[in-house]
Amino acid sequence: MIANIPTPKQIHKLQKEILAWYADNQRDLPWRKDRDPYHILISEVMLQQTQVARVIPKYHEFLRRFPSVQALAGAELGDVLRAWNGLGYNRRAKFLHQAAKCIANEYSGSLPQEVSQLVKLPGIGVNTAGAVVAYAFNQPIAFLETNIRTVFIYHFFADKTAVADQEILHLVNQTVGPENPREWYWALMDYGSYLKQTTGNLNKLSKHYSKQSKFEGSKRQIRGHVLRLLGTQSLTYEQLIQQITDPRLQEVVDDLLREGLITRKGQALTL
Repeated sequence: MIANIPTPKQIHKLQKEILAWYADNQRDLPWRKDRDPYHILISEVMLQQTQVARVIPKYHEFLRRFPSVQALAGAELGDVLRAWNGLGYNRRAKFLHQAAKCIANEYSGSLPQEVSQLVKLPGIGVNTAGAVVAYAFNQPIAFLETNIRTVFIYHFFADKTAVADQEILHLVNQTVGPENPREWYWALMDYGSYLKQTTGNLNKLSKHYSKQSKFEGSKRQIRGHVLRLLGTQSLTYEQLIQQITDPRLQEVVDDLLREGLITRKGQALTL
């Protein structure tokens, strides 16, 4: 249950204030100039766990390399991983590659317009699917991500802890009008980013909040190092040891082999 259910008047006031703020402060982001659903899918997956500033150049680079669903579907996974290098969480690249194959084979290269279909694609959760539907097809569907969550916690739950996403989604659903949901979500995203900078991390009040583990010294860092090295040449495990001395290397290599992000050809490891 929501402790303080806003009235329609309060909802309208919130919409008016945020859209007025957005009119003066909107960000100039490349994926907002593009209505190509494939391009929007690429941007949403990249933005899942990576900051906007890092995504922008990789977004342009990736689309130059793979300008269409068909181009991505027909590429070698190793080439996709090389193009992804620098974004982290490389399984996203593998999932995108698999999703492109599904779209090319099952949907004739056209991205599905329904959340129920999009979530069947590898690596696409309900919120990423909702974002794609809203941005690519301008459909008034409710979804959540950290900036959106920040806005609603700030306005309606700032004095509460362990806020459930279902409570927030109830309010999001009330604010998404049918006229231009795409622009409304852009406004929420930019305003939420602003609130993060000025009020701190309000997502800590979410019931679903979990602090991201430290990257420095983590297995994620080792994984990235292995993939960067194998992105330039094939190496044996003994050659990898010479460059990565962390005792967790064998565990990381085993994980990458099991996930299909690298392969073994004889004694050599390769993308």
